[in-house]
Amino acid sequence: MHTSILILNGPNLNMLGTRQPEVYGRETLSDIEHACRAHASWRGLEMDFRQSNSEGELVTWIQQAKGHYAGIIINAAAYTHTSVAILDALLAVELPTVEVHLSNIHQRDAFRHHSYVAKAARGMICGFGSHGYILAIDALSRLLGDPGVASA
Repeated sequence: MHTSILILNGPNLNMLGTRQPEVYGRETLSDIEHACRAHASWRGLEMDFRQSNSEGELVTWIQQAKGHYAGIIINAAAYTHTSVAILDALLAVELPTVEVHLSNIHQRDAFRHHSYVAKAARGMICGFGSHGYILAIDALSRLLGDPGVASA
């Protein structure tokens, strides 16, 4: 049986490549998805990659993940700093979760320094642009017991 992971992306990430490229880079979300698919496959993982601008839809996908996915990678985008609902859903499903952000949220506006997602995540990767997703796949693979991922 193959191990499946869920990668969720929050609001405005569908605008990557054109929205504030000086902050988020010029790659599109589709570019990131293709890189993630290739890397997950190399790691022996199946992957579902989704994006929504709707908090409720993200919560529903998280709730549905239990029993279908071994772990979650989430870039909740602006909901990172506001959504207790996403936090509660992540805590309820009890799946290993890695939080990822394209920019370093700690170098930005003060309100972006707090993450509700962090309370449910095993770790956070931020500030490495799209490569953060690749690092998150490696981290989640390690959490899931892949012996091919080097130990820290």
